Amino acid sequence: MAVIIIVVYFFQTFFISFGGIGADSLSYFGIAADLPHPETNLFPLGYPILLKMVYFLSQDYFWASKILNVLFPVIILSFSYCKKFYFRETVLLLAGKTFYFAFFGAMSEGPFIFFMYFLLYFLHQIFSENKNLYMNAVGASVMMICMFFSRYSGIYIYVAVALFAFLFFFKLKEKRYSKALLLFLVISGLGIGGYLLFNYLHFGSFTGEGLRGKAGDHSFIQLIRNLFGLVNAVDPFIAIKPISSSFGSMVFQAAVFIIDLFIFRYLLQYYKKAKDTSLYYFHILLWIIAIFYGVALLISGWFQQIEEMGVRLMAASNFCLFLSFLILYFQKNVSDKLIWRVSCFFFVFLVLYGLKDPGNYLENKDKIEPQMSKFNNKKYLYNNEKNLVTVTTYYFPLINKSFKYNHTNNQKGKLKESIAGTLNPKIKWIKEDTVRDKSKVLYTSQLKLN
Repeated sequence: MAVIIIVVYFFQTFFISFGGIGADSLSYFGIAADLPHPETNLFPLGYPILLKMVYFLSQDYFWASKILNVLFPVIILSFSYCKKFYFRETVLLLAGKTFYFAFFGAMSEGPFIFFMYFLLYFLHQIFSENKNLYMNAVGASVMMICMFFSRYSGIYIYVAVALFAFLFFFKLKEKRYSKALLLFLVISGLGIGGYLLFNYLHFGSFTGEGLRGKAGDHSFIQLIRNLFGLVNAVDPFIAIKPISSSFGSMVFQAAVFIIDLFIFRYLLQYYKKAKDTSLYYFHILLWIIAIFYGVALLISGWFQQIEEMGVRLMAASNFCLFLSFLILYFQKNVSDKLIWRVSCFFFVFLVLYGLKDPGNYLENKDKIEPQMSKFNNKKYLYNNEKNLVTVTTYYFPLINKSFKYNHTNNQKGKLKESIAGTLNPKIKWIKEDTVRDKSKVLYTSQLKLN
């Protein structure tokens, strides 16, 4: 199953229209293209640096992202197998929604989850071994710093570990690993603080806060949708992205919410058994990280413009909860047939769901690439074909019904934007057409995809 997962990770985006390249991907490609002289700190430099390193080999940012998305899970699986570190659990993690979406497209969640896996490994070793405590603390610190270099939300992981150390100080102070945790907090804090200082001295802000848009809708229905997304972190397989307030969408989200409550009740049966294990405090740490990370992002979204509480934002929370469950599940169950069957079913579902708007990305890329040489003098890229809407019709013969759906990433202007921004990231995509000198703007209508 591990081999099948890796093959799917690599090939799937070839068969969807947008190739796994979104607006954030173009931003990361743009920062990578600007290195070693980045122009913004809106996003941290970790993922762009990795892209740039692989770009030297591939000379194409799309392929650079693909190579990274295969390397990350291959390294994780190889490490898990060689070190005998929960290999079955790791394979099932890779079949779940968080790892699937993290390694699906060109997103910073890929390196974030990759480094988080090794962070949890080193923290696990601190709680389970009597030797190499300080080496494991240093290793965990490096991973924590790398996570923050990948996504600023990594700071919530650090604060969650600090909160755990504070809440359980009196119970842990006599434990052998208390000093190792303190060393981790000190080294990680210095690394995170050093990067924030670099940002402030170089860009004039700590995390590009002046560049972020204001928080959007603060309505009651928006809060409910985000709460649905927060609770969905307990679900290992079913993902929701609360992007609509329509009646049909809210009914679906409410149905998933109810399912999530039953799933949490099931997981709770295993979480309660953690007290009888030698890794009780490690499980508590995982739960605190999951809860604090999710709540911190929910609050953060109230004050600044970030994505809604979907699978991307809840990746770290879901990872911790799923890992804790899997460890306890295999400790308490002799047979593993049920969990494997469920995981295989939902992995197939995720793959088929990802193919809901099929296309040939490489073919589209080959059509746009010869045209790009004419626009080397352009500085900005804008999608001026948003009004040209492509609707996909789905027909179900068994019930003789059909319905139409507007795939956001399958719109012609969006496809041109993602391909052009990948081929020449120096041309920065813009959300609004506010540039006064229009001669500096490459409009998607100037590109031909037929």
